[in-house]
Amino acid sequence: MGGSGKTTLVKKVYEDAAVKKNFNSLAWITVSTSFKVEEVLKDVIQQLYDEVKQPAPEGLNTISSNRLKTIVKVFLQSRTYVLVFDDVWTIQAWEAIRYALPDVNNGSRVILTTRLLDVASFCSIETNGYVYEVKPLSTEESWILFCKKAFHGYSCPSHLESISKNILKKCGGLPLAVVAIGGVLATKNRNNIREWGMLNHSLGPELDSNDKFESMRIVLLLSFNDLPYYLKPCFLYLSIYPEDHLIERNTLIYRWIMEGFVKQKEQGTVEHVADGYLNELINRSLIHPVQYNDDGSMKLGRIHDLYRELILSKSRDGNFTATVDEHNKLWPEKTRRLSMHGMLGNLQVKRSVTKLRSLLTFGVADPQSLSCISQVLGSSRMLRVLDLRGAPLNMIPETVFQLFHLRYLSLRNTNVKVLPRSIGRLKQLEILDLKQTYVTELPVEILKLENLSNLLVYSLVSYSYLPYNSSPGFKAFRGIGALRALQKLACIEATPGNGILREVGMLSELRRLCILKLRKEDGRTVCSSIQKLRKLESLNLKSVEEHEILDLSYLSSPPPLLQRLYLTGHIVKLPAWIQYLHSLVKIYFRWTHLTKDPLKYLQDLPNLVHLEYLVGYTGKELYFEQGKFQRLKLLNLDKLEGLKQVTIGEGAVPHLEKLVIQRCALLETVPTGIECLLNLKVLEFFDMPDEFIMTLRPDKLGADAWKVSHIPEVFYTYWRDGCWMVHSLKEKEKNQISDQSGAVTRTYGRRNSL
Repeated sequence: MGGSGKTTLVKKVYEDAAVKKNFNSLAWITVSTSFKVEEVLKDVIQQLYDEVKQPAPEGLNTISSNRLKTIVKVFLQSRTYVLVFDDVWTIQAWEAIRYALPDVNNGSRVILTTRLLDVASFCSIETNGYVYEVKPLSTEESWILFCKKAFHGYSCPSHLESISKNILKKCGGLPLAVVAIGGVLATKNRNNIREWGMLNHSLGPELDSNDKFESMRIVLLLSFNDLPYYLKPCFLYLSIYPEDHLIERNTLIYRWIMEGFVKQKEQGTVEHVADGYLNELINRSLIHPVQYNDDGSMKLGRIHDLYRELILSKSRDGNFTATVDEHNKLWPEKTRRLSMHGMLGNLQVKRSVTKLRSLLTFGVADPQSLSCISQVLGSSRMLRVLDLRGAPLNMIPETVFQLFHLRYLSLRNTNVKVLPRSIGRLKQLEILDLKQTYVTELPVEILKLENLSNLLVYSLVSYSYLPYNSSPGFKAFRGIGALRALQKLACIEATPGNGILREVGMLSELRRLCILKLRKEDGRTVCSSIQKLRKLESLNLKSVEEHEILDLSYLSSPPPLLQRLYLTGHIVKLPAWIQYLHSLVKIYFRWTHLTKDPLKYLQDLPNLVHLEYLVGYTGKELYFEQGKFQRLKLLNLDKLEGLKQVTIGEGAVPHLEKLVIQRCALLETVPTGIECLLNLKVLEFFDMPDEFIMTLRPDKLGADAWKVSHIPEVFYTYWRDGCWMVHSLKEKEKNQISDQSGAVTRTYGRRNSL
């Protein structure tokens, strides 16, 4: 049954280092109730090819089901693999999958999770497999998990022990229920026995008599009912997302704000309040992070299927949200938020949408859907949030500029090239997201948007090695200093003589700033402006060309809250103030051509997690001093052409997890001391000399092979004939095979980044 810990248990096995070491290929596929064999097979193929760093076959979306099965079978024929099919609901789903798997006896494993015993039994009989039925947690196991969640790992206070055990008994040993109720109780006053007793009573006698599934449903409902009033709409809002969709933290927070769910408090910004709301939901186990930012905050998260079903039901009942997809093409007339999923075809709008406040699209890629979107926009004059990311748009529908209450507009990942002058009509607009579009100029009418807080206009191109001019921004114009509400401004191009850099200093609310095409003579002005931005958290500065000096010598008092610093361009001398940026989490040096070892300025930064050099240093040696860089997890050294030696002192970089070394042609050996980095998970070399790689090859009796033998994933990669040639050191060691035997894989595009 759902919530018993099946997926958690299998994921623990799947992510075990021994599994990754002993199998060539791994893939995790969530099947779910809305099973489509083509989509599942495409997911399998994409993951398998990603695993070996190869591009998936072209035209994957148009290939027939039988051809997809053949691709999977051929790929797996000569490989050992572990495939997990999570949440299988029907025998038919397994039947469709199994014929894509090669019938070879090579020790490969296929794992299914399902809530249905007949599905498990049928699959095991068909394959001579084994059914492991996940049992409820024992009383002792439940208690340990409960205390970990409710009391943050500490012992239960003696005066609450009886009540806690009574509550726990009603959870029936179901991990999801235990975690859910523990998350609720973690927010309660431990000194108020009456409050705990009332919560125990609220579970009701029905909880004792129902079966486990129903019991859990009630416990999950209790998790919702116990939410403070300000968190309920935030949690219900998650029902807009498709099943298993990865939720972006920043996008979610800003949508909450634009919806009016978040109110600013006296202390802190509204964004910080929203971030607190998100953390509360995470702490209550209602959102599960799956990927983290460098600072430890959630980057991507997911909601459990059972919670999603719960809030879908509640959202429909209250006209809070409605979903339109190829199966469900009607929605209540009074719905406030409409979420469009997938292929809609020639859907005709037959319902009034005058009360609509938000319209969002997910995976709407068919051009026929544009007609439906336009019809909805034409009668949704009260719309506040419009997110059309990924929609097949070449130009912005004119109806958008009639939405005078619009506060949030995202056209990310569309083919839009021009932002019309009519954007000036949207006087309430606060967020304008044009990332990954083809827009490079903005009309001067943008200055009429006095409430604009986020202006994001830039694109990232695919590349092998990062070219100097890889991320175009937009041409800035005089008067931008009037947009006093701006908090994020990325990326503006400095234009000589138009006063833009001086105006930037007027934007005192800025948290994120990116300026491109700077010149040496801009140094005094840009430093003066940056010094005024005391709330700045992310700063990206780039000179107009590689050898143009990026002059930061005039900056004596940098923004104290700076967390991310990206410096691109020739820096004659590293500013001493960098060593005092105690909030700094990430720093990039690109084409800085520093002549002195910069590590001494960085080694004592207490929160530095991510460090990258690209043509950033011209010296012969980098020395990580003993006991320094205590938080560093990610390190990338690229094209340090004079570098001969990297030394890691005792106790330095103890938490390093990923190390990438690229195009350091004179480097003589792997970093001295790398054998002591027990937390290092991935080591990859790009375009390093053959003599260097030979020292690591166990099949060639490499002298340094022992130094990297403890690292789970070690690759050496070359850029050849327009593609990456990727070699797995571990695979060669495991199979004792030569370069010509098939261990080399090909991949294209951007690979060599953290």
